[in-house]
Amino acid sequence: MENTQATAEVLNDLVQINNDRVEGYERAIKDLKDDSNSTDLKSLFTTLIGDSHRYKLELGTEIEVLGKDIETGTTTSGKIHRAWLDVKAAFTSHDAHDILEECEFGEDAILKAYKEALEEEYVPAYLRQIITRQQSELLDAHDEIKALRDGVQ
Repeated sequence: MENTQATAEVLNDLVQINNDRVEGYERAIKDLKDDSNSTDLKSLFTTLIGDSHRYKLELGTEIEVLGKDIETGTTTSGKIHRAWLDVKAAFTSHDAHDILEECEFGEDAILKAYKEALEEEYVPAYLRQIITRQQSELLDAHDEIKALRDGVQ
């Protein structure tokens, strides 16, 4: 029973950081200047928002299977989801490079959260598979954001 509660907390932390990721990318879309370059970034950010919604749904289903409640907020007492909150406050210049830099920072934070979740010994193997697959997709997104950031002046 203790392991079930602890596992649900780990999954809820991942739900929360995905909520934070959604808010961060929504803010990035809003803060991008309207020019020809921003259209592609807005499309990418929208795709990444959709990915996080998919991750949350998948994690939430598993939390419900465990008989626990799904956290819906972004600012509860979860211990690993807070870094993105700092990212959201940092969008100031609305310059594509700076926004991509902050997005990369947020992607670093979510990857760290997933790494920490996988380090928890009581997370069952079937959940490790889900978390590992999501982590792999997040790493791809991180690398894409980094490459875009490196390519922007």
